[in-house]
Amino acid sequence: MHATQIAGDAALHQLKLCFGRDRFQVARQDPPWKVVRAFALPESGRLVHLHNVSGGVLAGDRLALDIEVEAGAGAQVTTTGATRLYRHRPGAVDSAQYSTFSVGDGALLEFLPDPVIPYAASRHAQRTEIRLGHGAALLWWEVLAPGRLAAGERFAFERLRVETSVYTPRRPIFLEDYVLEPERQDLRSPVRMLGYSHMASFCAAQEGRPPEFWRNLERQLSEIASAMTLPGRAVWGASALASDGLLVRGLTTSGRFVNDPLAEFWQAARLAITGAKCPLPRKIS
Repeated sequence: MHATQIAGDAALHQLKLCFGRDRFQVARQDPPWKVVRAFALPESGRLVHLHNVSGGVLAGDRLALDIEVEAGAGAQVTTTGATRLYRHRPGAVDSAQYSTFSVGDGALLEFLPDPVIPYAASRHAQRTEIRLGHGAALLWWEVLAPGRLAAGERFAFERLRVETSVYTPRRPIFLEDYVLEPERQDLRSPVRMLGYSHMASFCAAQEGRPPEFWRNLERQLSEIASAMTLPGRAVWGASALASDGLLVRGLTTSGRFVNDPLAEFWQAARLAITGAKCPLPRKIS
């Protein structure tokens, strides 16, 4: 299902990208979305940076991102900066972003965005749907940061809903749907984020791999998670999914304890799945 179908009749600002073996196409590009160019990766595939020229997501914004990776192609997608969610405006609908990824047979999608930062009084919904073809692979991460700490905005947003689904041709392998409302549910509760301020997720998946592959990779990433866990500052853990993938979660007290672990998890999983390492996506001005 494409983002335009998910959002119904809402006015959407759309970005549609298509990655092929020998081509890259921007099929649609509405402001504030902007893609300047694609960069060739060292072994194969293309790197693309997503720009938001407005500097963030404003009250009432309805953003749609549709990315197709054709069979056998490779796509590495990142952002040029954090996704900043700005204050809700009276009378405006909640802001929203609908992201849909279609990954063809034997293709590779790496979606490695910068953090989502909900500022004070923001209201936002984020829905991500990823569909993997036969033998298709996924490397994806997501980071939630707390807001402008220096301005006393630690978890001062009003509402954040996050829905994520990853499907293979046979079954859904990862389904998540949660709502954070700090005024109603204290995020510092022991059953939520305790004293931590940043939440990170990393998912690696490939349709058709045997369970033993994921058990071995789980052990490898669990060792990294143990090494990256710092008492009182960061805690990490890795777990295989029911099939075709694994998930890493982390809670930290600072963004300083997020980037290096995510890079380690990504590189280890990438090497196991593709047989090759790759530099982290470079940023451009």
